[in-house]
Amino acid sequence: MIALLEQIKHGQVWDFHGGIHPPENKRQSSEQSIIPVDIPNEIVLPLKQHIGSAGQVLVNIGDRVLKGQPLTKSDTLQSCPVHAPTSGEVVAIESRTIAHASGLSDTCLVIRPDFEEIWGDKSPIENYQDTAADALVDHVRMMGIAGMGGAGFPSARKLQTGLARTEILIINGAECEPYITADDRLMQEHADEIIQGVEILQHIVQPKLAVLALEDNKPEAIAALKLAIGDKKNIIVQVVPTKYPSGGEKQLIKLITGKEVPAKGIPAAIGVLMQNIGTVHAIKRAVIDGEPLIQRVVTLTGTTLEEQRNRWVLLGTPVRFLLEKHGYKQDKRLERLIIGGPMMGFTVPHADVPVTKVTNCVLVPSRREIAPSQGEMACIRCSACAEACPASLLPQQLQWYAKDQDFDKCEEYNLFDCIECGACAYVCPSEIPLVQYYRQAKAEIRHLNAEAVAAERARERFEAKKTRMEREKEKREARHKEAAENRRKAMEKSSDGDAIAAAIARVKAKSEQGSAATTVKPAVAAAIAKAKAKQAEAAESGQAEPDNSEMKKLREERKRQARERKAEQAAHTEASDANSNKSAADTDPKKAAVAAAIARAKARKDAQQADVPQAAEESATDADPKKAAVAAAVARAKARKAAQQAEASTETDGNASESDTVEPAAEDIDPKKAAVAAAVARAKARKAAQQAEATPETDGDASESDTVEPAAEDINPKKAAVAAAVARAKARKATQQAEATPETDGDASESDT
Repeated sequence: MIALLEQIKHGQVWDFHGGIHPPENKRQSSEQSIIPVDIPNEIVLPLKQHIGSAGQVLVNIGDRVLKGQPLTKSDTLQSCPVHAPTSGEVVAIESRTIAHASGLSDTCLVIRPDFEEIWGDKSPIENYQDTAADALVDHVRMMGIAGMGGAGFPSARKLQTGLARTEILIINGAECEPYITADDRLMQEHADEIIQGVEILQHIVQPKLAVLALEDNKPEAIAALKLAIGDKKNIIVQVVPTKYPSGGEKQLIKLITGKEVPAKGIPAAIGVLMQNIGTVHAIKRAVIDGEPLIQRVVTLTGTTLEEQRNRWVLLGTPVRFLLEKHGYKQDKRLERLIIGGPMMGFTVPHADVPVTKVTNCVLVPSRREIAPSQGEMACIRCSACAEACPASLLPQQLQWYAKDQDFDKCEEYNLFDCIECGACAYVCPSEIPLVQYYRQAKAEIRHLNAEAVAAERARERFEAKKTRMEREKEKREARHKEAAENRRKAMEKSSDGDAIAAAIARVKAKSEQGSAATTVKPAVAAAIAKAKAKQAEAAESGQAEPDNSEMKKLREERKRQARERKAEQAAHTEASDANSNKSAADTDPKKAAVAAAIARAKARKDAQQADVPQAAEESATDADPKKAAVAAAVARAKARKAAQQAEASTETDGNASESDTVEPAAEDIDPKKAAVAAAVARAKARKAAQQAEATPETDGDASESDTVEPAAEDINPKKAAVAAAVARAKARKATQQAEATPETDGDASESDT
């Protein structure tokens, strides 16, 4: 390493493979000083202006913010906060088109400036030499500094990887991209601040040598830096030949040290740390002045501008505002707006995109200045792309695999070593946009890798959860076993163990009895066995059907037993009903007599109601007077029969009631009161019977006198006959019910006596 350092100090320069020499076009903007900041009417700040994740928003719509105030926050080194470029009011938090090759939108903070430029709290570190490296790295992160050469990698993260590993610190001032002169003018006008920034980095990473690398087409910047260095030790200016892309990280390391960064590796792996000139200047302003990254130098160039110069621009300034300041006159036949240089830059859909931390140039060329592409043609296998590739790749094969989406082959051919410099596309005679294929393939591979990582993490979480649940289950079972063992030991010590064992034995015995009860009875099993034997004999003798006489006898026997059990149950039920009736009658003789009288009265009333409509309907429906008279006579006879039956039942019930009242009277009821109640009941029954006899006769006479004229005048004989039949059916039913009721009452009274 010492020999290498001596070679570097003596001006030794190596070379890298490939490279091209496009027209520089730098004089248009590098010969005049940087224009100061102008404040636009609107600031649009994307939340993500670097490689990594966006931070958490700290403000809301309507909040007033001060210049330099943090608007987002994050606790990781892979994220850079965003600060307010000027004082004003937050008017929106919404999706806006950003300066990105995809042309997509992202979340942005929109600020309306108040043009007062009121600063918030600054946090400079006055004596950084006495501050620990980790504290300085964290301060750089809090100031929101990211790589300003175009990649946008968080500077704090890069410094963290270089701690205690850096032998050579390289400050990239090559600025090899055509048209761009932002770093050149910055080195010419702020060389002292850049050297201060280099010293801060030396304090952080402790390198053995710091090298400021510039191309030989920047003589003014080289002189300004050498003057600013003076007699400072371990800081030198190294001039390299002008060749594109000498400003690439890996290519510049090869030029300065002669070493190559391994594939998929980082410069810290070989003891090298690289920072851009603009990043070094921002680190100085953050540490010594306490100012976050809120502005940068941007080159505005192209023949469509009246004034091609560099200027300080607040982050979030719309590009349209800058173009208007420089007298933009668009090419009507081919309007193009390129963010970056002609080699690595990209076009944007409109001029309202904002300036970000990685915007180093705005190029608006005319149609004659940069001719438009004539369209992609077939590859002619000229191998010019492979000769120009500074990373020693095979662009032709990579383009094939990227086009076919064979991503495994792309990675096998080291696609991610491509720095997207555009040298291959520049020399391609078929005008194939090779870099566009590579960018798309890289994006697809990153997406697939992210999904694979997420799936692997999900699998690990699932397995961890499964293991945890199994472990908890084992612990739970162990606790249950231990508790059961403790209970068993406790029962053994006490007398409860014998009682529990006896209870368990009883439960088992009952279950065995239940299972035995469900088994087939021996007689049935024997009969089944006999039947099966007979079936077998019949099959052997060739008979169509076996002799089932035994089975029939067995079935008849079972039926007979079932009938006997049913008769016993019916007798038992009747006995219980008789006992209940007897007990009810014995309880209160008066109530029993009253209930019997009420039942008889209801029977007579039903008979009367049945006879009346029957006689009326028969007299109304029969057109023949003789038939009507016969029907009326029949009805009267039935009514008298029902009345006689009612009287007979009344007398029987009266006797029963008398007999019922005698025995209780002998025991605990007054005989006089019981005799009086029985006499009253018999008198009421006879009166009801007399009324029943009188009613049929009256109704019969009425029916005889009424049936002649209506029947002869306007009654349909068929309908009348039907109505008479219905009335007779109702009368018969009512008579039967009346006859059944007295008989039941009489039987009950006899049983009670």
